[in-house]
Amino acid sequence: MGQKAAFITGGASGMGLAVAQSLSSRTHEDWDLHLIDLNATAGKTAVSTLKNAYFHQTNVTDYDSLISAFEAAFATSGRLDFVFANAGIVERDNFYEKHDLSKTPPRPNQLSVDINLKAVIDTCYAALHYFRKNPSEVDSPALVMTASCGGLYPSEFCPMYSASKAAVIHFNRAISYSYHLDGIRTYVTCPGTIKTNLMTGEEWKSFPEKYFTPMSTLVKAVTTAVDGGDMRDSKGQKIGKDEAYGLTVEVNGDNFYFRDPNAFCDEGMEAMMKFTSMENQLARIEKTKAGTNGA
Repeated sequence: MGQKAAFITGGASGMGLAVAQSLSSRTHEDWDLHLIDLNATAGKTAVSTLKNAYFHQTNVTDYDSLISAFEAAFATSGRLDFVFANAGIVERDNFYEKHDLSKTPPRPNQLSVDINLKAVIDTCYAALHYFRKNPSEVDSPALVMTASCGGLYPSEFCPMYSASKAAVIHFNRAISYSYHLDGIRTYVTCPGTIKTNLMTGEEWKSFPEKYFTPMSTLVKAVTTAVDGGDMRDSKGQKIGKDEAYGLTVEVNGDNFYFRDPNAFCDEGMEAMMKFTSMENQLARIEKTKAGTNGA
């Protein structure tokens, strides 16, 4: 098999760079590492420390900019084995700020939604296209999205951040089966509190040191997803290779856990939701087309 290739948004620092460093240090396989980031200084510094690394200055909220990065990465490596939809920020505005009641309130700053959710959707959408372009030797590429523990548990001060991360979890569950039909394995990670450049050193001081999650735990969870095969979490839950996709992986402390989807409230809801499946809806569309063409 030829050299593998990774496309990592938010790859110039934090979790993206840590995963890139782990792949770069492997001795049993070689990787082209395409680091996608808006920060050119950090990006150029990052690639200078890695082998076979390329930096693509990209605004992930600009679809044309994102697609240009995908085009450049695929043109360079001729394949993509792993896409890490990882770019993210946390909001710093007070959503509950009081405003002059005699005036209309200003619109809230939703950049966190644009980056944490919309850019992830765009990245996953583009990944499907470029994975489909892969040569036949690329087997079962992996798509990993970064959500957050804030997507599982409400974060009061950052409601838009929390909402965007919860949406990413659900987005992964919604696309996982259809992507798997194309041989693509999707995952979403929900990291606990990891010291990254998401916040400043002063901001991190408000969190107790003993509850931080080591970066190494997150890297292990992501690379486990990338490698595929049978998977086992820290509680001993084992998922066989054929079912090990579409997983929600919560990462906290030295452990990571597979989180089950929401249970159906009753049998009626379970039965009804089956009618939203791709199979049923595509059959409906085809039936409608056939009726239109026959009219």
